[in-house]
Amino acid sequence: MVTTTGPEQARERVLELTRLINEHNHRYYVLARPIISDFEYDRLMEELIALEKEYPGLLDENSPSQRVGGQVTKKFPVVAHRYPMLSLGNTYSREELRGFDQRVRKTLEEPVDYVCELKFDGVAIGLTYEGGRLLRAVTRGDGVQGDEVTANIRTIRSIPLVINRPGLPPVFEVRGEVYMPHESFIGLNAEKEAAGEPLFANPRNAAAGSLKMQDSALVAKRRLDCYVYALLGDGLPEKSHFEGLATLASWGFRVSPHTRQCPTIEEVFAYVEEYEHRRSELPYDIDGVVIKVDRYEQQERLGFTSKFPRWAISYKFRAEQAVTRLLDVLFQVGRTGAVTPVAVLQPVPVAGTTVKRASLYNESYMEDLDLHFQDTVFVEKGGDIIPKVVGVDASGRQDGSRKVVFASHCPECGTALIREEGGAIRYCPNGRNCPPQVQGRIEHFIGRRAMNIESLGQGKTELLIRQGLIRNAADLYDLHYEDLIGLEKVMEDPDTGRTRKVGFREKTVENILSALENSKKVPFERVLFALGIRHLGETMARKLAHHFGTMERLMEAPFEELIGVHEVGEKMARSILTHFAWPENRETVQRLKAAGLRFAVDEPATRDGLLPLRDKTFVVSGVFERHSRDGIKAFIEQHGGKVTGSVSSKTSYVVAGEGMGPEKRKKAEALGIPIIGERELEGMAGI
Repeated sequence: MVTTTGPEQARERVLELTRLINEHNHRYYVLARPIISDFEYDRLMEELIALEKEYPGLLDENSPSQRVGGQVTKKFPVVAHRYPMLSLGNTYSREELRGFDQRVRKTLEEPVDYVCELKFDGVAIGLTYEGGRLLRAVTRGDGVQGDEVTANIRTIRSIPLVINRPGLPPVFEVRGEVYMPHESFIGLNAEKEAAGEPLFANPRNAAAGSLKMQDSALVAKRRLDCYVYALLGDGLPEKSHFEGLATLASWGFRVSPHTRQCPTIEEVFAYVEEYEHRRSELPYDIDGVVIKVDRYEQQERLGFTSKFPRWAISYKFRAEQAVTRLLDVLFQVGRTGAVTPVAVLQPVPVAGTTVKRASLYNESYMEDLDLHFQDTVFVEKGGDIIPKVVGVDASGRQDGSRKVVFASHCPECGTALIREEGGAIRYCPNGRNCPPQVQGRIEHFIGRRAMNIESLGQGKTELLIRQGLIRNAADLYDLHYEDLIGLEKVMEDPDTGRTRKVGFREKTVENILSALENSKKVPFERVLFALGIRHLGETMARKLAHHFGTMERLMEAPFEELIGVHEVGEKMARSILTHFAWPENRETVQRLKAAGLRFAVDEPATRDGLLPLRDKTFVVSGVFERHSRDGIKAFIEQHGGKVTGSVSSKTSYVVAGEGMGPEKRKKAEALGIPIIGERELEGMAGI
């Protein structure tokens, strides 16, 4: 070990040790070609840590010593993605994949190269670098924004913390998938089993849980890894996705060696078939293949649907099946009253986990299977996640076996079930008093995507309901310190039989009451979503909130006005009318309003009582200075406008940012459609 004689020598030695350790990390974790022993590596790390302790001013947040963790994060800030992390459309057959290829070639009318990549079963992450240094790491979240988990990502040794390469862009983003290798997963579950703790169901759940741990030193022990699969930024010299991957590899990132260029759809088929057979040989989980058009210019021309890029698709592998016996069928009641049949099975291993229960979806699906008790059934995991019964072997059915019949009454409250005309699902109409519906609605209301009321998880809401303290969302805002402090109960998990103690101590109570108070700042569109109206999701809640402006206008809107809102269909309109026809639901809204929740959009969204962008249609293209692309779209919709993906004669304006698609500009100019910037858009909205 080198001995330094002063601060300047220490600084030079720290820089040298940092360079050496980063190089050896790259050789070991990325190239799998180490050139020094573990003992020699540990000596270098020990010397670096000792110098950083002796001279704290030399400690850098991106020092290789920080990979061992130690930073404790109490909260994970929500950060908006500069580039939305879009989902991919899924396909399960060669016919659908060939249809994708035909659509691409028909649109482009020129030769196309594809890039095929393994679809890693982990957690998507966006890594932002500034000046060659890791600035932040953000999970996918809802695709528009995610959680910042930088401290935990720094513990992954295959991710460069500092990049020293000539010609680096000032700022760029790298997309990748954080996963837990099989070896790490097996070791982690062995430790949890020895400690009597619940096991992780699969490596993906383990990776996701690890990234949200508060102590990064514990994350470091989980031995996560990461493959990167995309390079994003302004003014990048690369012309294709494959070139971008080569650039990332040259910068020291771990790029999958299984990625391949495929000029024809037949070569894509060959790649898919190869890795469907080889997936069991890999040291990590994959659940399919991602196929992307290679050239960026072609990607731009193909564009996006409202949900997916048109230049990429995911081919999902056929799910693994197992054979077992049907022991029983239970009926579960959800927050909307929908009753779902669940098969109780003789335990069987499927895709790496032991399955004891599986979905039967609804009454029609169950009847089509013609299920009898003690039948031999085929089970698989939908998307390798949710177990489901997919078939029955009736050849071995016992004589006189009893047919499974759907429940006629709610298994929780005894109310006669109803089935909507033409529908496949039975409902319990006793929404006010049916315990699982009450609990489900409250849990939906407090969820992160709704009111985000922290510290009030499933066990605590269940306890409050059992104690008679809450029956609907409005009751939450009547809770006081004295109601909560000291409440405690031992609860049992019906699936595992494990017991756990749920209680309200002083700090927990303070956190709950503080979160309830903070929830009064949540915007109207999220409050509307939180109410849990059947068929009303986040996107439509936002559109309805900004269309009507206030809860009063929405509650009084007739059927004709509701279906006049873009993308509101008859089913959703009738669901909204039914919800507000119940006096109890109207009373809940009034109590929530009295408690201080927001039931009107912010004033800037209206001018003289009107939405200033109403009846105008916009196309958004490029990268913007003041907003993300999805932020621009949300701004337009909040002020009454409509956003579409392609330019047509019906387009009112094209909102253009840096790097606008040349085809969109060409078409807009040919049709005489005005092209405006984000500041002009804000001016039109009165901002």
